[in-house]
Amino acid sequence: MKNVDYIIVGDGYAALFFAHQLIKNNKSFILFSEGRKSASQVSAGIINPVVLKKFTTFWLAQEQLDFLKTSLHEIEQYTGSNYLIEAQIHRIFHDENEQKLWLKKSQTPELTHFLSEDFNDINEVKNNFSTGKVKQSARLNVKDFFTDLLAYLEEQKYLVKEKFDYQIFDTQNSLYKDYYFRNIIFCEGMGVKNNPFFSNLPVVPNKGHHIRVKLSKDLSENITIKKKHFLFPLHNGLYFYGGTYDRDQLHEKVDESAVEQLNNGLSEIYCKEFSVEEVHFGFRPTVKDRRPIVGAHSIHKNLFILNGLGARGILNGCYFANALYENIEHSVELPKEVSIDRF
Repeated sequence: MKNVDYIIVGDGYAALFFAHQLIKNNKSFILFSEGRKSASQVSAGIINPVVLKKFTTFWLAQEQLDFLKTSLHEIEQYTGSNYLIEAQIHRIFHDENEQKLWLKKSQTPELTHFLSEDFNDINEVKNNFSTGKVKQSARLNVKDFFTDLLAYLEEQKYLVKEKFDYQIFDTQNSLYKDYYFRNIIFCEGMGVKNNPFFSNLPVVPNKGHHIRVKLSKDLSENITIKKKHFLFPLHNGLYFYGGTYDRDQLHEKVDESAVEQLNNGLSEIYCKEFSVEEVHFGFRPTVKDRRPIVGAHSIHKNLFILNGLGARGILNGCYFANALYENIEHSVELPKEVSIDRF
C-alpha cells in the first residue's frame, strides 16, 4: 500500500495544470489517464483575452494571462520546452462599423491593454476592411504540451494509464486500489456524467470540430487569423481551421454539416485552393453561467472537482487549478463565481 497526498483523475488542461501545482509544491500524487484524446488535446490552444464577437473582455482576463505565463515558465524548468507561441490574433473586420467600434473600445480603460489601435492588412487572405490585432494574445503548442507533460509524469512515476473505476473506490477509508490518498481531484471533462459523486452538476457538452488543411500558398507570417473561425499554421506544414460550436449533434462521430461549415468559412477568407487533410472533434465541458465548477463534494470533503472550463480551458484550467490548490492546502476561499456551492 502507498500513501499519496493526491489522486488526480483526468488528463486535460485541468488535470495537468493541477499536477503542475503539486509538482511545484513537492506533493506526492498519482494521475489516472484513460488515454482517450480529451477535448483539451484537440483544442486550438488559443490564448485570448477578448470576446471577438463583441469586442469585450471577461472576468479576471489579465490575472489569468499573467498567471498562465508564470506557470508555463515554471513548467519549462522541468520539461525543457517553451510551449507559448507568441503569435497574436488578427481579427478580420466585416465592415467599417466594426473598425470604428474596435477603435472606440481600444481607448477604454478595460480594453486598452488588449486591443491595438493600429490596423493591419494581410496579403494572403481576404480582409477588405483590414484587421485588428489583439495584444497579449498567443497560442499554446498543444501537441507538445500534452506529449511532454504526460511523458514527464510517466517518467517520474506519477502516471497510471488506466480508467478510474468508481466501483472499487473506497471513500470511507480514502483508498483506491493500492493508494491511500489525502485528497482526490476529478478533472474529467464530460466524463463527469459517469461520476456518481458529481454527475448531478450542470455540465453541458458543446461539440467542436476543426479541420487541418493544406494551403496552396502558405501564409507569410506565423499569426492567428480570426473571422468566423481561427486559422493558423501547425508545425507539420498543415493549418488549423476551427472550431465550431454545437450543443445538439452530440454523437461520437464527425458531423458533415460542421465540416461543410468550416470549408465555407475558410473559403470566404482564403480564395486559393486548399485541401482538408484531417477532421477532429471534441466535447467541451460548459456551464450555463460560463464559469468553471470548483470545490469539494457536499458529503465527502476530500473529494474535489475542477471542471466546466469551456472554450477557455487553458486560462481557466491554469488559474483555477491554483485557486483549488490554495483552497485545499491553505483554506483560501474560492471565488463565489466558480464555487460548486452555487448549485
